[in-house]
Amino acid sequence: MLPSGSRPLGPMSDPKRPLRGEIPRTASDRPPEDLKKERDAFIQTFFKKGAQFTEELLKENERLRGQLAELEHDNRKMRAHLASDEAIRELLRKIEALEKDKEELINKSTRIEQESHGLSLQYADVEGELANFANLYVATSQLHQARSVRGVVRNLKELLAQLLGAAGFAIYMANHDRTELLAIGSEGVIASEVARMPADTGPIGRAFRTGEVVLDPTRDASRCTIGEPACVIPLFNDGAVVGTIAVFFTLEQKTEFERSDRELFRLLGAQAAPALCNAHLYVEYGRKMPPLEVFLELEDT
Repeated sequence: MLPSGSRPLGPMSDPKRPLRGEIPRTASDRPPEDLKKERDAFIQTFFKKGAQFTEELLKENERLRGQLAELEHDNRKMRAHLASDEAIRELLRKIEALEKDKEELINKSTRIEQESHGLSLQYADVEGELANFANLYVATSQLHQARSVRGVVRNLKELLAQLLGAAGFAIYMANHDRTELLAIGSEGVIASEVARMPADTGPIGRAFRTGEVVLDPTRDASRCTIGEPACVIPLFNDGAVVGTIAVFFTLEQKTEFERSDRELFRLLGAQAAPALCNAHLYVEYGRKMPPLEVFLELEDT
Protein backbone atom coordinates (compact mmCIF):
# COMPACT_ATOMS: atom_id res chain seq x y z
CA MET A 1 0.00 0.00 0.00
CA LEU A 2 1.39 3.38 -1.01
CA PRO A 3 1.72 6.09 1.47
CA SER A 4 -0.60 9.02 1.27
CA GLY A 5 0.35 11.64 -1.32
CA SER A 6 2.54 9.35 -3.44
CA ARG A 7 1.87 8.75 -7.24
CA PRO A 8 1.76 5.29 -8.69
CA LEU A 9 4.88 4.17 -10.53
CA GLY A 10 3.37 2.20 -13.41
CA PRO A 11 0.37 1.93 -15.56
CA MET A 12 -1.20 -0.60 -13.38
CA SER A 13 -0.71 1.56 -10.41
CA ASP A 14 -3.85 3.73 -11.29
CA PRO A 15 -6.79 1.96 -12.78
CA LYS A 16 -8.43 5.26 -13.94
CA ARG A 17 -5.35 6.45 -15.77
CA PRO A 18 -5.77 6.60 -19.58
CA LEU A 19 -3.91 4.30 -21.73
CA ARG A 20 -1.22 5.47 -24.08
CA GLY A 21 -2.65 6.99 -27.19
CA GLU A 22 -6.19 7.23 -25.70
CA ILE A 23 -7.76 10.65 -25.39
CA PRO A 24 -8.60 11.20 -21.87
CA ARG A 25 -12.35 11.81 -21.24
CA THR A 26 -13.65 14.24 -18.78
CA ALA A 27 -16.85 14.11 -16.82
CA SER A 28 -18.44 16.70 -19.18
CA ASP A 29 -18.23 14.27 -22.14
CA ARG A 30 -21.11 12.21 -20.78
CA PRO A 31 -24.62 13.65 -20.72
CA PRO A 32 -26.21 13.65 -17.37
CA GLU A 33 -28.86 11.05 -16.74
CA ASP A 34 -31.69 13.62 -16.60
CA LEU A 35 -30.68 15.06 -19.97
CA LYS A 36 -30.56 11.61 -21.49
CA LYS A 37 -33.97 10.81 -20.20
CA GLU A 38 -35.23 14.11 -21.51
CA ARG A 39 -33.65 13.45 -24.87
CA ASP A 40 -35.06 9.94 -25.03
CA ALA A 41 -38.48 11.29 -24.02
CA PHE A 42 -38.25 14.00 -26.72
CA ILE A 43 -37.28 11.43 -29.34
CA GLN A 44 -40.07 9.12 -28.30
CA THR A 45 -42.52 12.00 -28.27
CA PHE A 46 -41.26 13.18 -31.68
CA PHE A 47 -41.57 9.76 -33.25
CA LYS A 48 -44.90 9.18 -31.55
CA LYS A 49 -46.25 12.46 -32.87
CA GLY A 50 -44.76 11.68 -36.22
CA ALA A 51 -46.48 8.32 -36.16
CA GLN A 52 -49.72 9.97 -35.08
CA PHE A 53 -49.35 12.63 -37.77
CA THR A 54 -48.64 9.93 -40.34
CA GLU A 55 -51.65 7.96 -39.13
CA GLU A 56 -53.78 11.08 -39.29
CA LEU A 57 -52.50 11.76 -42.79
CA LEU A 58 -53.37 8.22 -43.79
CA LYS A 59 -56.81 8.57 -42.24
CA GLU A 60 -57.31 11.94 -43.94
CA ASN A 61 -56.15 10.42 -47.19
CA GLU A 62 -58.60 7.57 -46.72
CA ARG A 63 -61.36 10.05 -45.90
CA LEU A 64 -60.49 12.09 -48.97
CA ARG A 65 -60.49 8.95 -51.05
CA GLY A 66 -63.94 8.14 -49.68
CA GLN A 67 -65.14 11.65 -50.48
CA LEU A 68 -63.63 11.35 -53.94
CA ALA A 69 -65.45 8.06 -54.43
CA GLU A 70 -68.69 9.68 -53.23
CA LEU A 71 -68.13 12.60 -55.58
CA GLU A 72 -67.51 10.24 -58.46
CA HIS A 73 -70.66 8.32 -57.52
CA ASP A 74 -72.62 11.56 -57.27
CA ASN A 75 -71.13 12.66 -60.57
CA ARG A 76 -72.24 9.42 -62.22
CA LYS A 77 -75.69 9.81 -60.68
CA MET A 78 -75.82 13.41 -61.86
CA ARG A 79 -74.83 12.40 -65.37
CA ALA A 80 -77.41 9.62 -65.33
CA HIS A 81 -79.99 12.06 -63.96
CA LEU A 82 -79.13 14.60 -66.63
CA ALA A 83 -79.38 11.89 -69.26
CA SER A 84 -82.68 10.80 -67.74
CA ASP A 85 -83.93 14.38 -67.70
CA GLU A 86 -82.94 14.79 -71.33
CA ALA A 87 -84.74 11.56 -72.15
CA ILE A 88 -87.78 12.81 -70.23
CA ARG A 89 -87.64 16.14 -72.06
CA GLU A 90 -87.37 14.30 -75.35
CA LEU A 91 -90.29 12.10 -74.33
CA LEU A 92 -92.30 15.18 -73.35
CA ARG A 93 -91.52 16.74 -76.71
CA LYS A 94 -92.69 13.59 -78.44
CA ILE A 95 -95.82 13.50 -76.28
CA GLU A 96 -96.53 17.14 -77.14
CA ALA A 97 -96.06 16.40 -80.84
CA LEU A 98 -98.37 13.38 -80.53
CA GLU A 99 -100.94 15.50 -78.71
CA LYS A 100 -100.85 18.01 -81.56
CA ASP A 101 -101.22 15.20 -84.09
CA LYS A 102 -104.08 13.82 -82.03
CA GLU A 103 -105.78 17.22 -81.90
CA GLU A 104 -105.37 17.63 -85.65
CA LEU A 105 -106.80 14.15 -86.23
CA ILE A 106 -109.72 14.89 -83.91
CA ASN A 107 -110.40 18.16 -85.71
CA LYS A 108 -110.11 16.43 -89.06
CA SER A 109 -112.39 13.64 -87.85
CA THR A 110 -114.87 16.23 -86.59
CA ARG A 111 -114.80 18.03 -89.93
CA ILE A 112 -115.23 14.74 -91.78
CA GLU A 113 -118.05 13.77 -89.44
CA GLN A 114 -119.74 17.12 -89.97
CA GLU A 115 -119.26 16.85 -93.70
CA SER A 116 -120.50 13.28 -93.57
CA HIS A 117 -123.50 14.41 -91.53
CA GLY A 118 -124.14 17.15 -94.07
CA LEU A 119 -123.80 14.66 -96.89
CA SER A 120 -126.12 12.28 -95.04
CA LEU A 121 -128.68 15.05 -94.73
CA GLN A 122 -128.28 15.93 -98.38
CA TYR A 123 -128.53 12.25 -99.28
CA ALA A 124 -131.64 11.94 -97.13
CA ASP A 125 -133.12 15.01 -98.84
CA VAL A 126 -132.26 13.65 -102.27
CA GLU A 127 -133.61 10.25 -101.30
CA GLY A 128 -136.78 11.89 -100.02
CA GLU A 129 -137.11 13.88 -103.22
CA LEU A 130 -136.61 10.76 -105.31
CA ALA A 131 -139.19 8.92 -103.23
CA ASN A 132 -141.54 11.87 -103.67
CA PHE A 133 -140.96 11.90 -107.43
CA ALA A 134 -141.52 8.16 -107.51
CA ASN A 135 -144.78 8.57 -105.63
CA LEU A 136 -145.89 11.34 -107.97
CA TYR A 137 -144.95 9.24 -111.00
CA VAL A 138 -146.86 6.27 -109.63
CA ALA A 139 -149.84 8.46 -108.83
CA THR A 140 -149.88 10.00 -112.31
CA SER A 141 -149.43 6.62 -113.96
CA GLN A 142 -152.20 5.00 -111.96
CA LEU A 143 -154.60 7.86 -112.57
CA HIS A 144 -154.16 7.79 -116.35
CA GLN A 145 -153.81 4.08 -116.96
CA ALA A 146 -157.40 3.40 -115.88
CA ARG A 147 -159.84 3.11 -118.78
CA SER A 148 -163.06 3.63 -116.80
CA VAL A 149 -164.41 6.09 -114.26
CA ARG A 150 -164.71 3.28 -111.74
CA GLY A 151 -161.07 2.33 -112.36
CA VAL A 152 -159.93 5.94 -111.83
CA VAL A 153 -161.93 6.16 -108.58
CA ARG A 154 -160.45 2.87 -107.39
CA ASN A 155 -156.93 4.09 -108.16
CA LEU A 156 -157.66 7.38 -106.41
CA LYS A 157 -158.71 5.47 -103.29
CA GLU A 158 -155.50 3.45 -103.34
CA LEU A 159 -153.37 6.57 -103.76
CA LEU A 160 -155.14 8.40 -100.93
CA ALA A 161 -154.76 5.43 -98.60
CA GLN A 162 -151.22 4.36 -99.47
CA LEU A 163 -149.45 7.62 -100.31
CA LEU A 164 -151.41 10.12 -98.22
CA GLY A 165 -152.31 7.90 -95.25
CA ALA A 166 -156.00 8.80 -95.52
CA ALA A 167 -158.29 6.61 -93.40
CA GLY A 168 -161.62 8.34 -94.12
CA PHE A 169 -162.24 10.32 -97.29
CA ALA A 170 -164.65 11.09 -100.14
CA ILE A 171 -164.25 12.16 -103.79
CA TYR A 172 -166.74 14.82 -104.87
CA MET A 173 -167.87 16.17 -108.25
CA ALA A 174 -170.08 19.24 -108.68
CA ASN A 175 -173.59 18.98 -110.15
CA HIS A 176 -174.59 20.87 -113.29
CA ASP A 177 -175.60 24.11 -111.55
CA ARG A 178 -172.55 23.92 -109.21
CA THR A 179 -174.65 24.23 -106.09
CA GLU A 180 -173.96 20.83 -104.64
CA LEU A 181 -171.09 18.36 -104.45
CA LEU A 182 -171.91 14.68 -104.88
CA ALA A 183 -169.64 11.87 -103.68
CA ILE A 184 -168.61 9.50 -106.47
CA GLY A 185 -166.54 7.39 -104.06
CA SER A 186 -165.73 7.21 -100.35
CA GLU A 187 -163.77 5.09 -97.87
CA GLY A 188 -163.66 4.69 -94.09
CA VAL A 189 -166.91 6.61 -93.45
CA ILE A 190 -170.64 5.94 -93.68
CA ALA A 191 -171.52 6.67 -97.31
CA SER A 192 -174.86 8.30 -96.49
CA GLU A 193 -173.23 10.82 -94.17
CA VAL A 194 -170.90 12.13 -96.89
CA ALA A 195 -173.02 11.56 -100.00
CA ARG A 196 -173.93 15.24 -100.51
CA MET A 197 -172.19 18.43 -99.43
CA PRO A 198 -173.22 22.06 -100.13
CA ALA A 199 -170.93 23.83 -102.57
CA ASP A 200 -171.05 27.17 -100.78
CA THR A 201 -170.59 26.37 -97.06
CA GLY A 202 -168.15 24.55 -94.79
CA PRO A 203 -164.53 23.60 -95.48
CA ILE A 204 -165.47 21.50 -98.52
CA GLY A 205 -167.50 24.34 -100.06
CA ARG A 206 -164.68 26.82 -99.29
CA ALA A 207 -162.11 24.73 -101.17
CA PHE A 208 -164.55 24.42 -104.09
CA ARG A 209 -165.22 28.19 -104.20
CA THR A 210 -161.65 29.43 -103.72
CA GLY A 211 -159.73 26.70 -105.56
CA GLU A 212 -157.28 26.50 -102.65
CA VAL A 213 -156.38 23.58 -100.39
CA VAL A 214 -158.11 23.88 -97.01
CA LEU A 215 -155.72 22.69 -94.32
CA ASP A 216 -155.08 23.55 -90.66
CA PRO A 217 -151.50 22.40 -89.85
CA THR A 218 -152.03 22.92 -86.11
CA ARG A 219 -154.59 20.13 -85.82
CA ASP A 220 -153.94 16.44 -85.41
CA ALA A 221 -154.90 15.04 -88.81
CA SER A 222 -155.79 11.65 -87.34
CA ARG A 223 -158.42 13.18 -84.99
CA CYS A 224 -160.33 15.32 -87.46
CA THR A 225 -164.01 14.78 -88.36
CA ILE A 226 -166.43 14.99 -91.27
CA GLY A 227 -167.49 18.47 -90.20
CA GLU A 228 -163.86 19.58 -89.83
CA PRO A 229 -161.87 17.47 -92.29
CA ALA A 230 -158.08 17.14 -92.12
CA CYS A 231 -157.75 18.66 -95.61
CA VAL A 232 -159.81 19.42 -98.70
CA ILE A 233 -158.18 19.36 -102.17
CA PRO A 234 -159.90 21.20 -105.08
CA LEU A 235 -160.00 19.29 -108.40
CA PHE A 236 -159.31 21.25 -111.59
CA ASN A 237 -160.17 20.55 -115.19
CA ASP A 238 -159.23 23.00 -117.91
CA GLY A 239 -158.59 25.69 -115.27
CA ALA A 240 -161.96 25.38 -113.52
CA VAL A 241 -162.74 23.72 -110.20
CA VAL A 242 -165.04 20.75 -110.88
CA GLY A 243 -164.89 18.89 -107.58
CA THR A 244 -162.95 18.20 -104.39
CA ILE A 245 -161.30 15.42 -102.45
CA ALA A 246 -162.08 15.63 -98.72
CA VAL A 247 -159.76 13.72 -96.38
CA PHE A 248 -161.79 13.61 -93.17
CA PHE A 249 -159.10 11.96 -91.04
CA THR A 250 -155.84 10.06 -91.49
CA LEU A 251 -154.36 6.91 -90.01
CA GLU A 252 -153.55 7.06 -86.30
CA GLN A 253 -149.79 7.12 -86.89
CA LYS A 254 -150.02 10.02 -89.36
CA THR A 255 -150.73 13.12 -87.36
CA GLU A 256 -149.66 15.79 -89.88
CA PHE A 257 -149.10 16.38 -93.57
CA GLU A 258 -145.56 16.82 -94.85
CA ARG A 259 -144.13 18.72 -97.80
CA SER A 260 -144.33 15.65 -100.02
CA ASP A 261 -148.03 15.36 -99.15
CA ARG A 262 -148.60 18.90 -100.39
CA GLU A 263 -146.90 17.95 -103.66
CA LEU A 264 -149.36 15.09 -103.92
CA PHE A 265 -152.22 17.51 -103.19
CA ARG A 266 -151.23 19.57 -106.24
CA LEU A 267 -150.84 16.51 -108.44
CA LEU A 268 -154.22 15.08 -107.47
CA GLY A 269 -155.85 18.45 -107.91
CA ALA A 270 -154.42 18.80 -111.41
CA GLN A 271 -154.65 15.20 -112.65
CA ALA A 272 -157.62 13.49 -110.95
CA ALA A 273 -160.41 15.33 -112.79
CA PRO A 274 -158.78 15.04 -116.27
CA ALA A 275 -158.25 11.34 -115.62
CA LEU A 276 -161.96 10.96 -114.79
CA CYS A 277 -162.97 12.91 -117.92
CA ASN A 278 -160.61 10.93 -120.15
CA ALA A 279 -161.91 7.65 -118.78
CA HIS A 280 -165.51 8.78 -119.38
CA LEU A 281 -164.72 9.83 -122.96
CA TYR A 282 -162.91 6.55 -123.61
CA VAL A 283 -165.99 4.64 -122.48
CA GLU A 284 -168.21 6.90 -124.62
CA TYR A 285 -166.17 5.90 -127.66
CA GLY A 286 -166.84 2.27 -126.87
CA ARG A 287 -163.36 1.72 -125.34
CA LYS A 288 -161.82 2.42 -128.73
CA MET A 289 -159.51 5.05 -130.06
CA PRO A 290 -161.40 8.13 -131.34
CA PRO A 291 -161.60 8.44 -135.11
CA LEU A 292 -158.83 10.21 -136.95
CA GLU A 293 -161.06 13.21 -137.59
CA VAL A 294 -161.01 14.02 -133.89
CA PHE A 295 -157.21 14.38 -133.91
CA LEU A 296 -157.32 16.36 -137.14
CA GLU A 297 -159.87 18.82 -135.75
CA LEU A 298 -158.06 22.15 -135.36
CA GLU A 299 -160.79 24.03 -133.58
CA ASP A 300 -160.25 24.25 -129.82
CA THR A 301 -163.45 23.08 -128.16
